[in-house]
Amino acid sequence: MNLPRPLRTAAAPALLTATALLALTACGSSEADSGSGAGGTVEIRIPDPGNSGVLALGKKDGSLDKALAKAGAKVRWTGSAGPFAPAAQAMNADQLDIATGSITSGITSLAQRPGFKFFTAVDPDAAGEGILVKNGSGIGSVADLVGKKVAVNQGGTGEYLLLKALAKAGIPAEKVERVYLRPDQTAAVFNAGKVDAWAVWATYAVAEIGSGKAHFVADGAAIGSDNYSLNAVRTGFAEQHPGVVKALYRYLHDASAKEKQDPAAYLNVFTDAGPTAVTGKAKEVQTAFTREGGTVDAIGPQDIERFEDVAGFYAEQKVTPDKVDVATHLLDIEKLK
Repeated sequence: MNLPRPLRTAAAPALLTATALLALTACGSSEADSGSGAGGTVEIRIPDPGNSGVLALGKKDGSLDKALAKAGAKVRWTGSAGPFAPAAQAMNADQLDIATGSITSGITSLAQRPGFKFFTAVDPDAAGEGILVKNGSGIGSVADLVGKKVAVNQGGTGEYLLLKALAKAGIPAEKVERVYLRPDQTAAVFNAGKVDAWAVWATYAVAEIGSGKAHFVADGAAIGSDNYSLNAVRTGFAEQHPGVVKALYRYLHDASAKEKQDPAAYLNVFTDAGPTAVTGKAKEVQTAFTREGGTVDAIGPQDIERFEDVAGFYAEQKVTPDKVDVATHLLDIEKLK
């Protein structure tokens, strides 16, 4: 059995809602609009990255457009980054070209006539994802979740982490009540005590751990998570502009290595105040998670084997009706020209 390796952060899906889809596609456009801009420059539509991360810094300092210009392309920032499920729908509808998600959210989206392929992988997050509980909750192990309510995002990282933790502990899934919630709505429910635990990843865990009021009862390493973070590209875009996809990969790979070495430089890129800023203890937590994490890499044979393991696990747990064939929806970035 392959041992889990660390990751930076993994974005995963909530249930698709019209609101979420509109948020991603409000600034969307048709294939004709996204194909070429002035002077024949190819425009690649990517969700706005917000205030932190590789893409945020690349947007601010212009380094991403500079790298893509060598392949005759530039970014059109559209909508905002969020759950993968609506992003997948946006790619399927030709309103988005690039999106980030987890292998778990990817599998559930692949089960529905996908119009996209995955072209990069970041190793599973050993430190930044897991089962979150409040300090003093009396929950000291996964076994203590029996009879409890755990918030998860259906079909994504949260549900995977909980089911994986229970399976490893030999606990039947039906012994724990899954409460399906969108991740952006769960913090209030968790802090109000309406659920006993939250299966979650770094995007949302950092603030809770940084508050000093919560901790992981089991993190990704303890769970044995195979929850990779992936980048997806709209199939039609990859077919028409393979060189642009390869240039984007090279940028993400190199920039993620720099982020790992100097995480603080990639936080609070546009503002260090307000709701999008990471401050205080939360900043220390995020910096530690990033430093322990992986980089954006090409998808290799060992990665594919682990993707297939997740697909098999999802089928066994009835999250998907059948095992999804992940391998047919992957790009070998090294073979793109």
